[in-house]
Amino acid sequence: MTRYAVITGLAVVITMIGVFVIGCETQGQSGALIGTGIGAGVGALASGGRPEGTLIGGAVGGGAGYMVGNEADKKQQKEEMRSMQQQQNSELINIRNSNGSISTVRVTRSGVGYIGPRGEYYDHLPTEAELKPVYGF
Repeated sequence: MTRYAVITGLAVVITMIGVFVIGCETQGQSGALIGTGIGAGVGALASGGRPEGTLIGGAVGGGAGYMVGNEADKKQQKEEMRSMQQQQNSELINIRNSNGSISTVRVTRSGVGYIGPRGEYYDHLPTEAELKPVYGF
């Protein structure tokens, strides 16, 4: 085994340990770290353990990993925003069931009315009595 292969192997191992020990705050950071490790390993194998191949592989892998992870971060952020907006435009109505339990029904504001979970439309904020036949037991 050449000196370069040993150094490359150590670089990959240190990078992978960093993933598990250090951790990352975002998926973009995690992707960059994992991509760097994998890219360095592939670059080292493809170049026969030469440092140039390891560095190039690490750089390409890190960039690719960051891009993939960053897109996942953006998607997650959009989903969180959509969920927050939906919660702000909705009301929770508790329905007391015949056995004493409570069912919670979320109705979402739509124009001047509200839409229930099954798609039914109410021209006003529905009351417990109106929702009980549909969602209570």
